[in-house]
Amino acid sequence: MSSAPLGILMLDTQFPRPVGDVGNPHSYRYPVVLRRVPQATPTRVVHERAAGLVDDFCDAARALQDAGCRAIITSCGFLALHQQRMADAVDIPMGTSALLLIPLLRTLLGSRATVGVLTASSASLSDDHLRAVDADPATPVQGMPPDSAFARVIIGNQAVGDMAQVGQDVVDGALALVRNAPHIGAILLECTNMGPYRERIAALCGRPVFDLIDLANLLMQSTPSLSAQR
Repeated sequence: MSSAPLGILMLDTQFPRPVGDVGNPHSYRYPVVLRRVPQATPTRVVHERAAGLVDDFCDAARALQDAGCRAIITSCGFLALHQQRMADAVDIPMGTSALLLIPLLRTLLGSRATVGVLTASSASLSDDHLRAVDADPATPVQGMPPDSAFARVIIGNQAVGDMAQVGQDVVDGALALVRNAPHIGAILLECTNMGPYRERIAALCGRPVFDLIDLANLLMQSTPSLSAQR
C-alpha cells in the first residue's frame, strides 16, 4: 500500500471521536490528512442538506488532492447528496458516504436479502440521498431518536457527552432495524460516528456490518497515488 495519505473532509465539530470514528486518525492503518470545512456543522449538513457549503467542500477536496492524497472521504454520510459534484471537483477517488456501498452489497446478498441502513436521522435521509448513490429508495432505514444522547451529542455537536449512552443508542437503533426489517442480510452505518460500535452491532444483530472505513480501505488498497499517475 502506498504511503500517500487518505484525505478526510471534516465537518466543523467538537464532539468526542473514539477509535473507529472516521475522524479519528487511529482508526486507520495508513496515514490520513484531516481538513476541516468551516461552518459545516452537523445541523447544516444533516438537516439542511449542506446548503451553501458544497463549494467549500469542493475547494477543501482540491486542497487535499494538491497535498498528495491518494483518495478522499468525508466525515458525514449525508454528503452523499453531493457525491457527483464533489467527485467531479477532483481527479482522485471521492467517497462521500458509506451509502455508496449499498448497490454493491445488495448485489452480493442476492435476491432473498437486502441492506439495512442505520442513520443519524431517518427524517433527513431522503430518497434524494439514496438515488444520488444509485441506491433503492425502498432500502430499510432506521434513525436515531431526536431526543437520544446520540442526537444531543453528535448532531448537537457537544464537546462533552455520555459516550457510553451514545454507543447504547447506536446499538439499540441497530436492534430496532433488524426487528423492523428481519430480512436484511447486512447493516450499513451511514453515520461515520457509529463505527466504534460496529463489533457490538454485528454480535448482537447477527449480520455483517459495513461503514465508510471499509470503502476507504478499498480505495487505499486499489488506487495509485496521484503522483504515480503523473
